[in-house]
Amino acid sequence: MKVLVTGGAGFIGSHLIRHLLSDLDYAIVNIDVLTYAGMATNLSDLEAYPSYTFERTDIRDYRDLQKVFAQHKPDAVMHLAAESHVDRSIDGPGEFVSTNVVGTYNVLEVCRHYWNTLSETKQRAFRFHHISTDEVFGDLSSTSEAFTETTPYNPSSPYSASKASSDHFVRAWGRTYNLPVVISNCSNNYGPFQFPEKLIPLVITNCIKGAPLPIYGDGMQIRDWLYVEDHARALALILKFGRVGETYNVGGLNEVSNISVVRNICEIMDELRPSPHSFASTYSELITHVKDRPGHDFRYAIDASKIMAELNWRPLESFASGLRKTVNWYVDNDDWVKQALSNQHLDRQNT
Repeated sequence: MKVLVTGGAGFIGSHLIRHLLSDLDYAIVNIDVLTYAGMATNLSDLEAYPSYTFERTDIRDYRDLQKVFAQHKPDAVMHLAAESHVDRSIDGPGEFVSTNVVGTYNVLEVCRHYWNTLSETKQRAFRFHHISTDEVFGDLSSTSEAFTETTPYNPSSPYSASKASSDHFVRAWGRTYNLPVVISNCSNNYGPFQFPEKLIPLVITNCIKGAPLPIYGDGMQIRDWLYVEDHARALALILKFGRVGETYNVGGLNEVSNISVVRNICEIMDELRPSPHSFASTYSELITHVKDRPGHDFRYAIDASKIMAELNWRPLESFASGLRKTVNWYVDNDDWVKQALSNQHLDRQNT
């Protein structure tokens, strides 16, 4: 089975490709434009696989996408390419509309025309799997029921609005053109190779540097945390066994407040690498509360009962075990962190 993955050099995409290649023996075509958060080094260990191909392609470039589909003739598409950082979407929403909305439209249209050229048998077997976020549902109160696949959309940020729009486009292409689509909406991912702008890698890397650990507001916002390798397994199951036209919510079953996440990281860091900073005897002394983000959602929570019942999936990592693995990885991979933060990888990839 040949799967075309968009955004495969990013955080979730790189873990997904590694799982599809090494565990499931799929052939992979990875298309990625290699932005600041998409690093070729995330997949450098896979370059020896004869069934792995990388194409540096921007999903906003319709003609380049056509060439990739014509050349590689995939059996399925897993669409992950997206701008994903809420703070960046607040500062510059246009890039999110361009990539997440227009880019998704391009992938859908190229895929639709390609799919129409396939035999009836291959058309039935083909899948377009769109990977999205729980943020499209808006936020919850502390007592609200968790998001289900039928929760109405109520996005709060330019990022979540752009992802909600892309979800609607995918459903429309399924209904109007009969493209065999499936959608998944996941909770907050964490794990190795996540760019250090998101909460968990930011806190770990700031601990190492002795920099302040910024917490929006009182830090009581709640997120459901999903270890990235558990997510990759779920995505592979959805691609293979998910029902056409359906949506599957993927959650980690770990609702934790932001302040608790930061304190947990500090405790692990105190154990692994006691603070060398003269101004802080413990890492928790670096915690700094800052002005809250505009439109900040209070709580996300995923009801993952559908994927657990239909596809026999459940997360293998608890938050405690996954967080310890993640902290260990960032402590042991300081060179990767420095490369990511310096953006030196962009210079190398642009040559």
